[in-house]
Amino acid sequence: MATVSGAALVRKTLLGARSRCIYRACQPAIQKRFQTTQSTTHTTPTIETLSNPTLPPPRSRTSRVLGATALFIVATAAGLAMSVAPAIETANGFLQPPTNAETLSLFVPASAEAEEINKRIISNPLSESLRADPEWIESRPHMKIPENMRSHNLTAGTLQGDDKIASPPLTFAKTKAELPAIVQIAHLGEKLCGHPTIIHGGLLATLLDEGLARACFPALPNKVGVTASLNITYKKPCPANSFVVLRAETTKVDGRKAWVKGWIELLGEGVEEGEHLVEAEALFIEPRGAKNMARLYSSDD
Repeated sequence: MATVSGAALVRKTLLGARSRCIYRACQPAIQKRFQTTQSTTHTTPTIETLSNPTLPPPRSRTSRVLGATALFIVATAAGLAMSVAPAIETANGFLQPPTNAETLSLFVPASAEAEEINKRIISNPLSESLRADPEWIESRPHMKIPENMRSHNLTAGTLQGDDKIASPPLTFAKTKAELPAIVQIAHLGEKLCGHPTIIHGGLLATLLDEGLARACFPALPNKVGVTASLNITYKKPCPANSFVVLRAETTKVDGRKAWVKGWIELLGEGVEEGEHLVEAEALFIEPRGAKNMARLYSSDD
């Protein structure tokens, strides 16, 4: 028993010494880990340590309703102004169109081709001769139509452009005569053809319809009318890319009715009349309520 107890005592002593050695060896690492853990921990602030922000008092229901109403009114007014502005501009254009003299400076050629065509229309001998005669009033009637409405007009918008009607027709009107007349100069491009290289007959009829109407408008009570009849006689084909002259004269006026004749010819080198390509006769009648239309379509200022 003594031997066993001595052996146990020796074993216990050795284990205790070993444990102390292990503890001493591991103590620096344990202390370092403890310090690291301690340094990364922080104290969670309590409710008492937080400063209580001062919140504004809630707005009354009446204030909120008034604010929302004001915002709605402002937004509605802004939207209405944006939507109504084009309509107001169009209305002003109809009620106060540019004068005949002002229409001459409104056209701005969009290309070099249009600029050259415009120069020829303005500076040919026929234009210069009519411009020198005070009986003839020079204008570009299509430019009296408000700009944002021209895209809805056949001859002032749809048919305008390069290789079509590149420059608005230049018009000379004898409006003070008992039987008014006009002379109109234009260029017809290759995109206006029916058969290749030949201007469409329907286009020539359209130009005559408008031209004859403008000729007789000054003789009608309110200076505007609608087509009652139009008779067309085609004489010769009109070649594409041609400068043409439309001549029209009023032959008779009876109250709200006016009879007109006219034709289209090629522009020559002088002022004399050329060979007729197409001729027309028409009757125009002034409609009821025409007084409100007169300002836009009249050849007078």
